[in-house]
Amino acid sequence: MIAAGADLKIYIATRPIDFRCGHDGLAAKVQEMLRLDPFSGAAFVFRSKRADRIKILVWDRTGLVLVHKRLEGCKFVWPTIADGVMR
Repeated sequence: MIAAGADLKIYIATRPIDFRCGHDGLAAKVQEMLRLDPFSGAAFVFRSKRADRIKILVWDRTGLVLVHKRLEGCKFVWPTIADGVMR
């Protein structure tokens, strides 16, 4: 279970990723793209090219948890990116 407390950090990848990636592939992307530790307990959000799917990766102290959400007939709305940062 992911307990979203006040201290949970959430990082959003600003570019779409290959959605064939699983736990290990996404953990590698966290290290390579974001230069962060995938085992830190933070939540890492990735989106598909069509913006109709997201994957969330989080370490829950017992293993990596991967949540996959697909919307039917609509898309996720993403904040605009300025200087490589979403606000």
